[in-house]
Amino acid sequence: MMSTVEIPAGLKELLQGYTVEVLRRRPPNLAEFAVQHFTRILESQRNDQQDKKPNTESVQKEVTFESDTDEPNKHEEEEEEEEEEYMTPLCSFVCLAAVCAEAYNPDDDEDDDTEPRVVNPKTDEQRRRLQDACRDILLFKTLEQEQFSEVLDAMFEVLVKPQDHIIDQGEDGDNFYVIEKGVYDIFVQKDGVSICVGKYDNKGSFGELALMYNTPRAATIVATQDGALWGLDRATFHRLIVKNNAKKRRMYEAFIECVPLLKSLEVSERMKIVDVLGARAFKDGDRIITQGDKAECFYIVETGEVKIMIKSKTKASQQDNAEVEVARCSRGQYFGELALVTNKPRAATVYAVGETKCLVIDIQAFERLLGPCIDIMKRNISQYEDQLVALFGSSDDLKQ
Repeated sequence: MMSTVEIPAGLKELLQGYTVEVLRRRPPNLAEFAVQHFTRILESQRNDQQDKKPNTESVQKEVTFESDTDEPNKHEEEEEEEEEEYMTPLCSFVCLAAVCAEAYNPDDDEDDDTEPRVVNPKTDEQRRRLQDACRDILLFKTLEQEQFSEVLDAMFEVLVKPQDHIIDQGEDGDNFYVIEKGVYDIFVQKDGVSICVGKYDNKGSFGELALMYNTPRAATIVATQDGALWGLDRATFHRLIVKNNAKKRRMYEAFIECVPLLKSLEVSERMKIVDVLGARAFKDGDRIITQGDKAECFYIVETGEVKIMIKSKTKASQQDNAEVEVARCSRGQYFGELALVTNKPRAATVYAVGETKCLVIDIQAFERLLGPCIDIMKRNISQYEDQLVALFGSSDDLKQ
């Protein structure tokens, strides 16, 4: 008689959670990634035993969460960072082991490029409002202009009233939503009780988690007042956004691993950076950054070279405000961090030298993902100031 083997409780969910993360992040070393993944789960279980309070605390720029404590512990911060990859705060409430459905693999859809393009007609006024609503949605910022235009064409307006349920926890995902206006409460079922864990206040986006990983909705979103949303259907979301992220990872993950500044980051952290990268091409002499402008981006040179120039009144210059070259950056080197770290206007002007291509990270992603590299940047800034003192006799130009 054949003996039966009892599968330990929780094993299926544990392995499925790990499989989803492997498909999601595509780590180069599966064994190393497994150690990191299961160590985090073990630490989570230990912390849960020490602290029986529900973990509903998380703070994001686009959403406000309710909390029983004033300070998140270190473990909560690490989990929050792990779940931030696709920018929607809703991800913070989904435990990795609970993501049990099969992740969407964009490489499986070989023929989706031949699918008819979805176009929902809009008036000029509607399209203007849509563009304004999508301006700060990070998922869209890495798309090519043609892809972004296709996304705008496919989106449709959804007008909501108080107590309308936009999505319900446990249901299949159909659309991704961008908020134009309105306040929306986030409810999560915990032990049979619906808990309000936060809200979106007139900006943000939600609903991408279920579309990316073929999972049920992770929460219920309820409108609290009259509002307006813009929806994007599942098929278009997969074809343009998910496939674009997968393509970018294949293109840039090897390059990112070779950038000296990012070597201190873990593999998963570097992959998050790849997901938010944009690319810009410049011709010889193009001005990339202008001294005195407000800082919005951080740059990494992928190909070519840039020169950094500062306006200064010096004895060596025959006229006031003559530009003096202070440095050059080539492949793998970065620039534009000074103003972001110091919260000051651009301290220099940067020009392309020959045909140059730069990878770009906007200020929101810079602040969220490059925290571990800030100390390295500050050390480099200190050396930069020393160079200015040697060149000009003071670092006043840096402070202008």
